[in-house]
Order: sequence, then C-alpha cells, then structure tokens
Amino acid sequence: MTAAAQNRLPPAPYAYQQLEDPAQEAKAKLLMEELRCLVCQGQSIADSDAPLAGDMRSQVREKIAAGESPDAIRQFLIDRYGNWVTYDPPLGMDTLILYIAPLLALAFGLWLAIGRMRRDAGKDQSGKGQGDAA
Repeated sequence: MTAAAQNRLPPAPYAYQQLEDPAQEAKAKLLMEELRCLVCQGQSIADSDAPLAGDMRSQVREKIAAGESPDAIRQFLIDRYGNWVTYDPPLGMDTLILYIAPLLALAFGLWLAIGRMRRDAGKDQSGKGQGDAA
C-alpha cells in the first residue's frame, strides 16, 4: 500500500525538465548516464522511467545548477544509495564479489573443460568410444 501511494506523488521538479543552460544540461546528462537506476538495475537513471530515477535525475540537475561538480554529486549519491548506484563501483569489501565472481566462474569453466578433454583423450587412447562393437 505504501509503494502505491509513493507512485502517486508528482515527479521531482527536474525529473523530466532539462536545465536552461545547455552546458549544465550536458554535464548532468553525462553524469546521469553513469548512474544506475536502483529499481530497474539494468538502466541508467537517464533511461529509466522509475519514480526513484526521476528523483535522482532531479537531484543531479539541481546540484549541477547550483554549481556542484559531477564528482561531488556522484559521491553524494554513493553515500546516499551505496556503491551499487554507479556502474563502476570502487573495489572494497562490499564490492569484492563483483570483481572476483567472473574470475571464479572462468576458472571453474576452464577446470571443467580441461577435465572433459582429459577424459575424452583417455577414452581415445584406450580404444573405447570410437564406435567399435565388441
């Protein structure tokens, strides 16, 4: 019930409205492309229509208009939402699995492939598996 009520709120002021200064809007858009929508997870906040992404776009535009740097805004959003909000999270204890998991999956795949090749090579040398009827 609470989630439905939140969706009825009007969008944040700059959720769908661009900044008047084209240079500031370009900075804001570039930063919005680098930030992940926490609801959609596969889209940037620039591409997402989720209400939370709209709020984040508005925050980015408001802070850019106030003269804050993109790095300071990115850090503000990381502090508020966690490292997951950026597509390039820093290496730390909470993100270590993001960096190690692909390496572990690759090592496991190689281990399986090497084991399969050895097993197939053993069958070929023993004469089994070549279609001979005994």
